[in-house]
Amino acid sequence: MSEKTGIVDFARVLSSAGYEIVSTGGTQRALEQAKIPVTHIEKITQFPECFGGRLKTIHPLVAGGVLFKRENEEQQKEAKTLGIQPIDIVVVNLYPFEEAYKKAMSGSQNSPCDFAQDKQLIELIDIGGPTLLRSAAKNHLSVTVVCDPGDYLRVMEQIEKTGTTTMELRSELAAKVFTHTAAYDALIAEALSRGLSAGVVLERGRMLRYGENPHQKGMFYPIFGRPAQWWKQLQGKELSYLNILDSDAAWRMAMDFEKPTAVFVKHANPSGIASHERIEEAFQLAYDTDRLSAFGVIIAINRPCTGLVAKKIIDQKIFTEVFLAPSFENEALDLLKQKPNIRVLEMDHVRFSDVPVYRSAFGGMLVQDEDTRTVTESDLTCVTDRKPTPEQVEDLLFAWKAVKHAKSNAIVLAKRQVTVGIGCGQTNRVDSTWIAAKRAGVNAQDAVMASDAFFPFPDAVEEAAKHGVAAIIQPGGSIRDKEVFARANELGLVMVLTGVRGFRH
Repeated sequence: MSEKTGIVDFARVLSSAGYEIVSTGGTQRALEQAKIPVTHIEKITQFPECFGGRLKTIHPLVAGGVLFKRENEEQQKEAKTLGIQPIDIVVVNLYPFEEAYKKAMSGSQNSPCDFAQDKQLIELIDIGGPTLLRSAAKNHLSVTVVCDPGDYLRVMEQIEKTGTTTMELRSELAAKVFTHTAAYDALIAEALSRGLSAGVVLERGRMLRYGENPHQKGMFYPIFGRPAQWWKQLQGKELSYLNILDSDAAWRMAMDFEKPTAVFVKHANPSGIASHERIEEAFQLAYDTDRLSAFGVIIAINRPCTGLVAKKIIDQKIFTEVFLAPSFENEALDLLKQKPNIRVLEMDHVRFSDVPVYRSAFGGMLVQDEDTRTVTESDLTCVTDRKPTPEQVEDLLFAWKAVKHAKSNAIVLAKRQVTVGIGCGQTNRVDSTWIAAKRAGVNAQDAVMASDAFFPFPDAVEEAAKHGVAAIIQPGGSIRDKEVFARANELGLVMVLTGVRGFRH
């Protein structure tokens, strides 16, 4: 047992119910210290642990006690003849391979660790544990198997009440075991292949109302071993396929900003983002950016939702599909109940840097790290005669953070930490600039502009200048950079480079 939390209380209940407890070294000592009767496994097998602990539980008297069919008279007789006693409950926590692997990865700057040379990792490959778990799960008609300390309580309650467990619980726990061991083996394969195999196992899928369209089937599967639920739904209808996609995009945007920030999202693109010292003002400014698009909208804020924020949704009759926040005041929840169809999600503070991005393609899976690169003032290189003011620098950095969350080709116009115009998902950068400026209207005057990738020609810069844009932030790197910089100079613009691209497809 690598994880001993709760095992003493669990064993005490089993012992009180008349079960004989058999254990290996570390767990045996913990139970003995707690004055719980326990039999060392060597007494059962009549064979010592050997090879430095590599061989403990793999023995016919153990595996046979788990596997033989209790309902089969012939197998019962065979077990008796062989001196095999039934084992009715199996509790195993696997060696902590995952923790050690992640530590090894972090110590190598995310390059694949040399598995063959890492003796600690090799010794943390559990052999007997998965064998016991799979054997017990296979024979769950008679055997209760527990691989997660989180399930101790349910098993304890049933044993205290009836002396055994229900078939329903045994079946559920057996299914959990096979998911658990599959994920464990998948991670070992990832390590052994130096990252060429991915340790990803999906579990406990749930049917959604439909997919992108009503004629398509939709499912949601958490990834085993990752945060199973990033949200707690407080009210509203079931989340749909598109609700989940849009909500994921909205929460990633909101969590990317340090200041109190509100995000309005349509079709996984921001229609408005605003930061302000007060979350209520940020909310209003983000909504005012593009009220036309904020219909059937997903809203995310990175601060607790106050009653005043909720009141703005009600009073302004904002048609909201999903509303996400880290927490909600009671007053806010009472107000939101006036709109019972709004899906209200209380969110966990997930570190997106720890969660890879998975996408399907050609029947396979694309995997990448989340774009958590932060650009600061010290990263900027000014390439024009005119230099940015401190206020412009602040807005340029805000616009850059916003533009990397819009689908390419993406252009964001911003002023005073508020997006005033967003153009995204276009096949050329000039159209995105025109759309952003059209949405900004008079607010484009003296605004800053962010482009998620370099300008292949000066045309988008010229389009921005027509609408009064004053400063531009972009990655740079075009073969026509000198031509673009020169045109920005001629137009009297400020232009700074980030040196990094912000594509999002």
